[in-house]
Amino acid sequence: MHDTRGFTLIELLVVIGIIGVLTTLGAISYTNTISRARDTQRITDARNIKLALDAYFADHGSFPNPGGSWRGECDHPWGTPNLAPNQVIPGLVPQYLEEFPSDPQMNIAFSSTSTPCYLYRSNGTDYALLLHGKHIGGDTDYMTQKHLLDTYRDGGSNTCVLDGTAFWSWKLSTPGARCW
Repeated sequence: MHDTRGFTLIELLVVIGIIGVLTTLGAISYTNTISRARDTQRITDARNIKLALDAYFADHGSFPNPGGSWRGECDHPWGTPNLAPNQVIPGLVPQYLEEFPSDPQMNIAFSSTSTPCYLYRSNGTDYALLLHGKHIGGDTDYMTQKHLLDTYRDGGSNTCVLDGTAFWSWKLSTPGARCW
């Protein structure tokens, strides 16, 4: 009689293969969940900022006007970079927002034009809130939020019309700021 204890090599390889496949599927699912959570946070932040801007407008008859250039916490080539979060939109914090939110992937220590952050621009009459640099990591499916697609940054030929497919930003804006 043979005393068979343990597993054969084939059985061990099959079990290891199954564990590997399950681990891979779990990692992919986790990564997708984290990506969706970051996008949900961005959308929530943008809506909260919009509500605060609407309240500011109701009280003052205009939007906070930092002089018409882009302002943000991150480094960027279009305006005033590297501000403290509460200085991005003057007059909004703390009366209308307890504190100004930061992009979930923003790394202020990494000074680059590709660091994800929120940018603001206004002339007092119109405003644009740009959810800038979200292409880092390539984890955003921009088409899930078509109402946030940025016509200026869609890769199309007309900056005021949604005519491209190479999206790299979402934006909330008044109609007069659509082409910024």
